[in-house]
Amino acid sequence: MNHVLKREEPGWYHRLGDYFRKQFGQPVYKIPLDAGFSCPNRDGTIGTGGCRYCHNPSFSPFSREDQPPALSEQLQKGKKKKPALYLAYFQSYTNTYASLHKLKELYDQALAVPEVIGLSIATRPDCLSPAILDLLEDYANRCHLWVEFGLQSAHDKTLKRINRGHSVSDFVRAVTLTHERGIRICAHVIIGLPGETAAMYAETVDLINKNGIEGIKFHHLQVVRNSPLAEDYTAGDVPVFVSLARYLPHLCDCLELLNPSTVVHRLASQATNAALLIAPHWPESPGQIAATVTGELIKRGTHQGSRFNG
Repeated sequence: MNHVLKREEPGWYHRLGDYFRKQFGQPVYKIPLDAGFSCPNRDGTIGTGGCRYCHNPSFSPFSREDQPPALSEQLQKGKKKKPALYLAYFQSYTNTYASLHKLKELYDQALAVPEVIGLSIATRPDCLSPAILDLLEDYANRCHLWVEFGLQSAHDKTLKRINRGHSVSDFVRAVTLTHERGIRICAHVIIGLPGETAAMYAETVDLINKNGIEGIKFHHLQVVRNSPLAEDYTAGDVPVFVSLARYLPHLCDCLELLNPSTVVHRLASQATNAALLIAPHWPESPGQIAATVTGELIKRGTHQGSRFNG
């Protein structure tokens, strides 16, 4: 992961696709999975109601209110028609929130698919016991593993406002413990959370840089049905980026500040169920968003890490 992006390279930022090609010599795709997990921020262990912006069926293709399809069915449906390699992406809710026996059973089931060469496990920074870290370290030693932490913001007042149920220090502690096991981390951040400013977005990127996070997913704030945030939006309390053009300057500022070796897994949110999306509605596809970001960086004469203060 010592690759430093050069301005003449395609995209001008460290794309996940380029990282996979460098690692494996070919594309690697993620198969998003709903393995039937719950969340301690919903069942009363930490809190209730979940994060104010969250309704999993809006962004996870197999997530639903009732029982999701069998894991084997999801893995099969997620494959491309052409031969390819995959990561099994345990996406919905908190994917380390179960017994060790259950976790191992599910992870092993995914890795039993011949084309699946690794795992990407989305979880909360407050859901990693020493025993779970032992389990993840074992997988990291025998397959390609990413642990994805939802940070969202480097500001405790924002985390409290969106009912995350954990603190920034919880995130930093989890990162330290996970890195001690030699495990790659991808952090999720949301640009446009209520009350946040451009300076605060920059401070979140700075936290990512200081903690040596290997990957990042940028999301713009989306308001989806059946989430507590939908009520706030209806009341006029939640501004959103009404167009990609409004979001673009903030994202590119963050990319310029980001360590050039950090792999960019995502540039913007993507609601997989359009019927659940309230706002904002952008016409651009992920590919068009990527092209627009590239164009803006070229226009600026900058690139990922051009203002990185490492």
